[in-house]
Amino acid sequence: MDQDWNLETVAIQGGYSPEATEPRIVPIVQSTTYKYDNADHIASLFDLDCADHMYTRISNPTWDAFETKMANLEGGVAALATSSGQAASTLSILNICCSGQHIITANSLYGGTYSLFYNTLPKMGIEVTFVDPEASAEEIKSHFRPETRLIFAESIGNPGLNVLDFEKFSSVAKEMQVPLIIDNTFPTPYLCRPFEHGADIVIHSATKYIDGHATSVGGVIIDSGRFDWNNGKYPEMTEPDSSYHGLRYTEKFGNMAYIVKVRVQLMRDIGASLGPMNAFMFNHGLETLHVRMQRHSENALEVARRLELHPKVKWVSYPGLPSHPSCDRASKYLPKGASGVLTFGIEGGVEAGRRFMESTKLIAMVVHVGDVRSCVLHPASTTHRQLTEEQQIESGVTPDLIRLSVGIESVEDIIADVDQALALC
Repeated sequence: MDQDWNLETVAIQGGYSPEATEPRIVPIVQSTTYKYDNADHIASLFDLDCADHMYTRISNPTWDAFETKMANLEGGVAALATSSGQAASTLSILNICCSGQHIITANSLYGGTYSLFYNTLPKMGIEVTFVDPEASAEEIKSHFRPETRLIFAESIGNPGLNVLDFEKFSSVAKEMQVPLIIDNTFPTPYLCRPFEHGADIVIHSATKYIDGHATSVGGVIIDSGRFDWNNGKYPEMTEPDSSYHGLRYTEKFGNMAYIVKVRVQLMRDIGASLGPMNAFMFNHGLETLHVRMQRHSENALEVARRLELHPKVKWVSYPGLPSHPSCDRASKYLPKGASGVLTFGIEGGVEAGRRFMESTKLIAMVVHVGDVRSCVLHPASTTHRQLTEEQQIESGVTPDLIRLSVGIESVEDIIADVDQALALC
């Protein structure tokens, strides 16, 4: 972390240190390419002997500031920005997993991730086993195979809102000698730092709270630098890469091998690159991350408390509530707040959920979370409609579930809007 600063200072000033007369703010380097003085310099770039920028599909100075700040905020050694959170999820897996191999994932997942794992990865020959995040360690281990390459989970499940038992999942991953990949989108590094709880790789949809203003789509992968790739299971990290004259990633790049490989191999070949302008916007979002996440958490907790008292509300799910099954874990892993998303159900099932969603005024009906503005959605009839009812239930979506992303407006105005919408249901 920059100069041993606290997270709040890193969020504002980390990742970029201008010299005299240089821009005080991270500049937007809106260029696809870079100038060099001789062929040897270019050769050293393409032989990976030099860390300078070679092409904006692979790296860019504006990205670099964002990546460095994210690595510092999460406590990792390096990061890679991607074109979306979905790209971050996909590349984080493909970097160490290929056809004929297998992954294990908690089944409480964002709908897009569930679809990626259930539909797309199997088409690539990668088998996926979904496990209940509340399953015992022994049960999770029973699903391992010789070809299992990783465990994947979300720190706060979306939309189930279960807080992950990091201790259990990290201990299983370590015993089975595979990395634990955590999607930390909902808490952000301000509320939870998964590397401190045994994770090996962290990903984010930067589109959500990192941006915070619904302006930009992007993602990021961060490497802890702690996983031992030399354990005999990951030849793609330790054996020669023919596309770089036989280079061995772990031998040449040490504990940064994972991020270097995903950048210079997968980003080179697949090209899921972040635009410089979006990286600039994410840097701006990070500057207020700590202020926003505190307010999101405070507002969401108050809205959840009020909903619990409302006669038309059947149930409320928010990890900060004493009634939530994950409350103790939230206290342990999310001591500064449980983020800004809550779910609840009202009498009347699907139709009542749709009616509530269409009746709010201040709270916008949009396919998004993590905005400074409050948002609402009924997943069963919208984002999760491509899943069967059984798949919806497995991923935490019941027919009556309403997802509320609580913004940082006046909490009394948010509650007033919820009350008037409930009165119409």
